[in-house]
Amino acid sequence: MVKKVAMSCSKCGSRNYTVSKNDSANRLELKKYCKTCDAHTIHRESI
Repeated sequence: MVKKVAMSCSKCGSRNYTVSKNDSANRLELKKYCKTCDAHTIHRESI
């Protein structure tokens, strides 16, 4: 089953992206652009 999850910036905490994710136990981490920080930062799957 594919779920939609929100991605939040690890520095400022703003939720900038939503992505589709397959069922897995691991939390998703991607390097994305954060418009609030004005930099590329690690975005983690928010709960």
